[in-house]
Amino acid sequence: VMRREVEQSQLCLGGLERGPADAVLALALIHHLAISNNLPLSRIAELFCRICKFLIIEFVPKSDPQVQRLLSSRRDIFSDYTQQEFENEFSHYFVTRWSGSVPPTGRTIYWMENTKHSEC
Repeated sequence: VMRREVEQSQLCLGGLERGPADAVLALALIHHLAISNNLPLSRIAELFCRICKFLIIEFVPKSDPQVQRLLSSRRDIFSDYTQQEFENEFSHYFVTRWSGSVPPTGRTIYWMENTKHSEC
């Protein structure tokens, strides 16, 4: 698992040499990183901290059909994959400027600003 996490980190940070992006759009992505690739939300937040100043990201809850599909082929070991934990982990690096729900999906979109980029 650790080797895969390192490889995933390298993939996510591959373009970092050119400098961080002004903004990153990450829609329908976080559940794949967390559930399919076993990356903890804390690690995902740190990765985004390194690559952008502004972040537009969508949190997809476990109740979402796409997340249920990902979980159908494996045991649910992701007790920390909650919206509250997502907000908590990302708050270490970002301040939320706006958030809004996407009815009727239960998904939430966040516009965040990186406050710790130089420390990541």
